[in-house]
Amino acid sequence: MQRFPSDDPVWQAVAQEGERQEAHLELIASENHTSAEVLAALGTVLTDKYAEGYPGKRYYGGCENVDRVEELCLARARELFGAEAANVQPHSGTQANVAALMALLEPKDRILALSLDHGGHLSHGHPKNFSGLFYEIHAYGVEKHSERIDMDQVRAKALAVRPKLLLAGASAYSRYLDFQAFAAIAREVGAVLMVDQAHIAGLVAGGVHPSPVPYADVVTMTTHKTLRGPRGGLIVCKEAWLKKLNSAVFPGDQGGPFMHAIAAKAVALREAMSAEFKLYARAVVDNAAALARTLSERGLRIVSGGTDNHLMLVDVSGLGLNGAEAESALGAVNVTCNKNLIPYDAQPPMKTSGIRLGTAAVTSRGLGRAEIQRMAGVIADVLHAPTDEALQRRVRGVVRELTEGFPIRAARGARQAALRN
Repeated sequence: MQRFPSDDPVWQAVAQEGERQEAHLELIASENHTSAEVLAALGTVLTDKYAEGYPGKRYYGGCENVDRVEELCLARARELFGAEAANVQPHSGTQANVAALMALLEPKDRILALSLDHGGHLSHGHPKNFSGLFYEIHAYGVEKHSERIDMDQVRAKALAVRPKLLLAGASAYSRYLDFQAFAAIAREVGAVLMVDQAHIAGLVAGGVHPSPVPYADVVTMTTHKTLRGPRGGLIVCKEAWLKKLNSAVFPGDQGGPFMHAIAAKAVALREAMSAEFKLYARAVVDNAAALARTLSERGLRIVSGGTDNHLMLVDVSGLGLNGAEAESALGAVNVTCNKNLIPYDAQPPMKTSGIRLGTAAVTSRGLGRAEIQRMAGVIADVLHAPTDEALQRRVRGVVRELTEGFPIRAARGARQAALRN
């Protein structure tokens, strides 16, 4: 990072955040560590350029260079995901969802989506979110005994509700989503199928999770999380929906796109086409399986019994803890995670009975199965004895060995070298 001769507290905070990331094991499932090239793209002069509209059809002059960047990003998105069409302008995954719902629905139309407290997302129908305010929301959930989505139950709910839109996607669901079954249900009830693959986009790109693109009318996603790009949103869709989607993004829910972010998205999409990225995606899934298995062996209950992707929910209620307490205990030893509701949770959202863990970021810094198992062991140690100060000192030492042995800076450099070769 470029250094500035300034005592501005902003730069002090930036430097301290860099130090925090290096010193902590990041297990928040929605976070990752980008490449040096993605970071560099975010800091370019493209941030200075207004470019309302789309390539070749802008409302500002001087857009010839940013048009090239956006056209490259669009082409890479279509190629990577095997899509007919794309829009790379959304500033976030939620804004991608806003645009998709605007394009596919009229206000007050019915949506059937996964309930937030069973692993869904705020933008899929929470009553205080735009989605819950403007549309009639109905929810499906997971079975109580298996904690998995039962597609027969989804079908029964869809037949009863007759939604205009069936939404598949989650922020805290650790199992494969059966996109083919969702598509069959959507056809049966006359609904459009929208998939929010924000969490699994990188796994889909890396070939380790089934792709929704052949089945869905519209697929939204974020470009960070497992895709390991900048924070932002992206949409791929059937060609028939592109005109409506483009209008819904601009002028529907955004003004000028962030061209520096689109450049960073283009870089990340190119990286995701590489052999190195496919190895990374496989390692993310393997590491998640190892983490879930080791925690389970240490007596921690993994919701649904395991994971098929990069994340898992850990029920900590059997240890006499709530999720907020578990998050705090792990934070004290430099392991970062987030409290999370589990299905049929008796605790309120600010306490919860669970924590959510993900392996995208620790895999980016180079941790393999052996290191993941060691990390899982000390996580279990802390959760079994959250107030033991001597234990905390020992665990901080183990975490320091792992973070110093696998520094983020070195991982960024190694990744760029692998991409060049």
